[in-house]
Amino acid sequence: MDALPSPTVLIGFTLASALLAITPGPDMAFFLGRTVRGGKRLGFVALAGALTGLMFHALLAALGLSALLAASSTAFEALKVVGCAYLIWLGLQAIRRGSAFATAEDRNPSGGALGAYFGGLATNLFNPKIVMFFLTFLPQFVNRADPHAPLKMFALGLDFIATGAVVCTIVILSADRFLAAMRGSRRLMRVFDYGFASLMGLFAGKLLLSVNR
Repeated sequence: MDALPSPTVLIGFTLASALLAITPGPDMAFFLGRTVRGGKRLGFVALAGALTGLMFHALLAALGLSALLAASSTAFEALKVVGCAYLIWLGLQAIRRGSAFATAEDRNPSGGALGAYFGGLATNLFNPKIVMFFLTFLPQFVNRADPHAPLKMFALGLDFIATGAVVCTIVILSADRFLAAMRGSRRLMRVFDYGFASLMGLFAGKLLLSVNR
C-alpha cells in the first residue's frame, strides 16, 4: 500500500474539510471578532493560533488512534461506533438548535498580536468538539489493516489544516461581507445547518458500514 492517502480519498476528504471549515464555530467567531476590532492583520494572527492548535490535534490523533489500532482492533471499532453516534448527534443539534453565529466578544482587545495568537490557540486547543472531530473523522478514511495508517492519518490532518487555512483566509479577506451575510440571512444559516447535518449523517453512515464489514 502507498504511504500517503490515494487521490480519491484525498479529494473526498478535502471537500468535506472545506464544508466543515466554512461552517461557523468558536474558532471562526474568534478570528472574525479580532478582524472586525483590530483589522485583517490581527485576524490572520488569531487564525495562525487556531491552526497551530489544529497541528497539535492532528499529531495527537494520528499517534493516539494508531496506538489504539495497534493495541486492539476491537477497541478501534468501538471508537468508530461511538464516533457514528457522535456525528449523528452533531447533525441533529445543528437542525434542532440552528447556528447562533456571532463574533466572540472581546472586551479587552489590547493584547495585540500576541494576545490574538494565544487566544486563537487556546480557543482551538480547549475545544472538545475539535478533539472529537479528529477522533471520529480521520479513522473512516484509513483502513485499519494499513501498515501506513499513522502517516496517512497525519497527512489527512495536514490536509484539513491547509484546507481550513485557505477557506478561513478568504473569510477574513471578505470579513465585512461574510458577517453581513451570516447575520442578515436566516435562510443562509439554515442552509449551513442542513448542509452540516447532511455531511455528518453521510459520514456516520460510512462509519457504520465500515464497522459492519
